Amino acid sequence: MTPTAAQGTRDPVLPGALSGDRIEMDSLAGRLSYYTAGPCADHPAALGDQTPLLLLHSINAAGSAYEVRPLFEYYKHRRPVYALDLPGFGFSERSERPYLPRLMTDAVHAMTAAIQRDHGPTPIDVLGLSLSSEYAARAAQEVPSHFRSVALVSPTGFNRGAPFEGPSGSNRGIAALRRFFFSPLWSDAIYRFLTRRSVIRFFLKKTWGSASIDEGLLDYDVITTQQAGAKQAVLWFVSAFLFSADITRVYQSLTMPVWMVHGVRGDFIDYRHKDAYSHLPRWTFDVMSTGAIPYFERLEEFTALYDLFLKTHLEPEQQLSLI
Repeated sequence: MTPTAAQGTRDPVLPGALSGDRIEMDSLAGRLSYYTAGPCADHPAALGDQTPLLLLHSINAAGSAYEVRPLFEYYKHRRPVYALDLPGFGFSERSERPYLPRLMTDAVHAMTAAIQRDHGPTPIDVLGLSLSSEYAARAAQEVPSHFRSVALVSPTGFNRGAPFEGPSGSNRGIAALRRFFFSPLWSDAIYRFLTRRSVIRFFLKKTWGSASIDEGLLDYDVITTQQAGAKQAVLWFVSAFLFSADITRVYQSLTMPVWMVHGVRGDFIDYRHKDAYSHLPRWTFDVMSTGAIPYFERLEEFTALYDLFLKTHLEPEQQLSLI
């Protein structure tokens, strides 16, 4: 692919975001890249819960699997763990095509199928960060037998403007915005501005709710935004096409245990609509004294809450695997 003017003629080499093996595969959602790791068969942790865990990064101008790095590095010593670069991000395909919730959900289904090829037809746990929570939930709604639980970390769809009860499969895209952002007169200039190091730092500070951001994430964000084709998914995102217009009905239809957790600092603290789910018996809510990516700040507390949720809400026969 010929680099655009936004990336220049030589793109910096993108390093791996996580440890473990990085694997690429073809799918209905295009070429996908994912990371995988887990305890060795003779490791004591291999005697515990071996349900695979799939981690999904958020969608933003600089998204990548690096956003789930603390969780991946923690759980790889305890259970099989997978982390996907969603379409348009990281090492996954960044071609010129529509980037919509359907594409992202198809990528989750493809990843689930790959996990089940490795581990057999066992339901998995999936964790989505921010907007990717919508794709995790939609995949679980469409094929509930493939998912043991769904974790929503700082999810979209609970803020002012909810409930979102549009036609099934619809999105909140604004066509006029898409035409504006993709105009050849200024498309590259807009993308260059959105991905300047100072701008990325600005938005990370808003995500953290403080200046104490993760500098490693910032460094990786800068490099991943400079890869060929990187602007494609980003400009569909800022045009709102990656937000689902029916996500309230999707969330409410989930039949497996659901964990929702969020922080209290920064710009991502409006979850007023979560009260509409409090009557659902399979939903659990936690709030942490952090920004929007709590496990970067308080990993031990986050994993303790998540593991307690799993242990508490699994069926009795599933709990045996945790002993």
